[in-house]
Amino acid sequence: MALAARIARRELRGGLAGFRVFLLCLILGVAAIAAVGTVRAAIGTGLADQGRVLLGGDAQLSFTYRYATPEERGWMAAQAEAVSEVIDFRSMVVRGAGDAAERALTRVKAVDGLYPLVGDLVLDPPIPLDQALGQAGGLPGAVMDGVLVDRLGMQPGDTFRVGLAEFRLTARLLREPDSATSSLGIAPRTLVRSAALTGAGLLEPGSIFDTDYRLRLAPGTDLAALEAKAEADFDGAGMRWTDARRATPGAERFVDRIADFLVLVGLAGLAVGGIGISAAVRAWMERKTETIATLKALGATAGLVRAVFLIQLAVLTALGVGLGLLLGAGLPLLAAPAIAARMPIAVDVALAPAALAEAAVYGVLVAGLFTLWPLSRMAGVRAAALFRDIGPGRRGWPDRGTALALAGLAVALGLAAVGFSGAPMLALGALGGIVVALAVLALVAAGVRRAARALAAQDRLLRGRPGLRAALAAIGGPRSETGSVILSLGLGLSVLAAVGQVDAGLRSAVSRDLPARAPAYFVLDIQPDQLDPVRALLAAIPMVEKVETAPMLRGTITRINGRPAREVAGEHWVVRGDRGVTYAATPPEGTRIVAGEWWAPDHTGPAEASFSANEAREIGVGLGDRLTVNVLGRDVEATITSLREVDFSTGGIGFVLTLNAAALAGAPHTNIATIYAPPEAEAAVLRDLAGAFPNITAIRVREVIEGVSQALTTVARASALAAGVTLLTGFVVLIGAAAAGERARAWEAAIFKVLGATRGTILASFALRAGLMGLAAGLVAIAFGAAAGWAVVSLVMEAEYRFAPLPALAVVLGGAGASLLAGLAFALRPLAARPAQVLRARD
Repeated sequence: MALAARIARRELRGGLAGFRVFLLCLILGVAAIAAVGTVRAAIGTGLADQGRVLLGGDAQLSFTYRYATPEERGWMAAQAEAVSEVIDFRSMVVRGAGDAAERALTRVKAVDGLYPLVGDLVLDPPIPLDQALGQAGGLPGAVMDGVLVDRLGMQPGDTFRVGLAEFRLTARLLREPDSATSSLGIAPRTLVRSAALTGAGLLEPGSIFDTDYRLRLAPGTDLAALEAKAEADFDGAGMRWTDARRATPGAERFVDRIADFLVLVGLAGLAVGGIGISAAVRAWMERKTETIATLKALGATAGLVRAVFLIQLAVLTALGVGLGLLLGAGLPLLAAPAIAARMPIAVDVALAPAALAEAAVYGVLVAGLFTLWPLSRMAGVRAAALFRDIGPGRRGWPDRGTALALAGLAVALGLAAVGFSGAPMLALGALGGIVVALAVLALVAAGVRRAARALAAQDRLLRGRPGLRAALAAIGGPRSETGSVILSLGLGLSVLAAVGQVDAGLRSAVSRDLPARAPAYFVLDIQPDQLDPVRALLAAIPMVEKVETAPMLRGTITRINGRPAREVAGEHWVVRGDRGVTYAATPPEGTRIVAGEWWAPDHTGPAEASFSANEAREIGVGLGDRLTVNVLGRDVEATITSLREVDFSTGGIGFVLTLNAAALAGAPHTNIATIYAPPEAEAAVLRDLAGAFPNITAIRVREVIEGVSQALTTVARASALAAGVTLLTGFVVLIGAAAAGERARAWEAAIFKVLGATRGTILASFALRAGLMGLAAGLVAIAFGAAAGWAVVSLVMEAEYRFAPLPALAVVLGGAGASLLAGLAFALRPLAARPAQVLRARD
């Protein structure tokens, strides 16, 4: 090893010529993974460090549809230094009167005098919260999200109504410390005092609202022990516990899943870079032919030769990984102000050793995986064959030792991806997809070369087309860069095509289904005595096509067959928190029962339940199983007697769980409704309905869909950015392949010129060659993108997938254009060289 190290050191004195592609590929892949990990670590640290602020206290006890009882309030007061009550619900805010009234959906947060226990609100103008929510001109004050203020055209001092209560706007709400834990989304925030809602008709029995009780605890309180005590003392009361250890579990899951996905896309970029690394090592080894031959002639063993070049590659890998880590950590640090400005919480972007270590492991493993094979093929060839420039053995398979090392590196890479990822199946699926994509692309590259050779031999077809014949011959030639181009560009374009097809497929499904099936409004909080008047009012509006109504309560599935629900169903959304529950004597119109039977209309015996067939299959329950549902603090145990199809994609009324009417007799509740009407009737429906019934909440379904579309846009942009890094790596590989073939192109150009070809003919031949290879890569990418789009939209999202031609066309044109650009960039100098000079130098 000492001798190998000395020879390697002397070899490295020659500089990094020939390793620019090697380093760039490694730097880009490692930097992408390091940057994603650094940002994820910053967000995770922010969520953990600011748990108290994000939650609004050290712990929170939440109830649905009800306030805490005096006994429950007493329990909280006994445990905490202070307890603050927050009421959260949706409602309509109205500015003006009559036909000129402006209406908008808002999330109302009603707070007491202790709010906020932890953290500070930011208001404009910056006045104390007590002043902002106190009496202002004879009316209670309120603060409102700036988006809602602008939508209604309001200014501080203007008045508005929520339900039957009137308020005066005193300030814009710029930031609330506990916004990340809000239980109700969709609409901008309005903040008022709880006492100001008395008589507003908004929090009647059965109305949809949440109450959160924030606790400020004594320093050193054991949160885990207190949680266990609360779960035991509040068993069956429908209480939900959250504390500062994980104030925003939903946000954490979202950040982790997005980051995992982007890291896997970064791995695809590293795989593309690996192709460039392999090509760079192969080209470098060919340039070192005389060195290797000389060493072997002087008695060097294959092991010594391999060690010499392994040491050099290890040094270069360390350099590439180090620069990638520097770039991946430096870019988020430089962009820290912009990142922090876009976050709803304070985020301090700093060095994340764990994230950098993850990126370094990936970089080292990929570099080793793609360098061992070309290195072993060269080191095992005899000196005599090397002196003759190239031996057939150099294109053989690796020896057993190298094959075992490659297998070990591949397994280590898979284990690293699974270990680092929070979603092992996603990691395995992504790695499997990358391997399959590379294998298919390799087969396609081999097929393209074979087809090109066959076409180049067709005299009748290509007679009079020397440029095309030369292009096909070059594509199918023994030293063609076809493999590198199709593998690198094809994989990069495949990732981009997959993102484009999934995004377009989801948007198409949303826009296609909305006009045909979705209602115009989803109406909440219709009191039982308002149901018939609401129906009558809507029936009098000519353009209202259909109205569906149903009673609704909120309930939490706490047990399945006597066992805790989460032990049976895991973290399935059905058992995670409370869900809408309804009751019915007969099956609602359009119900399709797929198993079991509906109960008798006058059934008064033990409670029976009808459950969604799809969700039942997912959580592992069926006919005869018993569900314990906590409704308003009371446990109702019901036996599943039927399973039915529920289509949630329509935006209409759909309940996972329906009980017989007697099971919920006497429980206070409200009704919900869906209103089907054309877009031009929506304003009139809202005006008449909200004007006659100020307490109800009408959610415009199209606005919800637009919110979903915006979320899809955000995710698509992040995915496209990561895919862009992969594509950039592929372009670097293209440039490397074009640069490596520059000498060969100079020779070809010289021969063509001697035979009488013009520069235009030669350039067209080079361009045609590059364009055909890029076109092949683009067509393969379209196939992969379509497959990914179908799998995600059809199997995961359960929507109808339709191929999107525009993103596919962009991918094909982009692939052909990138290959053409890289090829032509390195064709100009060979065209300018004089034939005599090139041929004499070659001779």
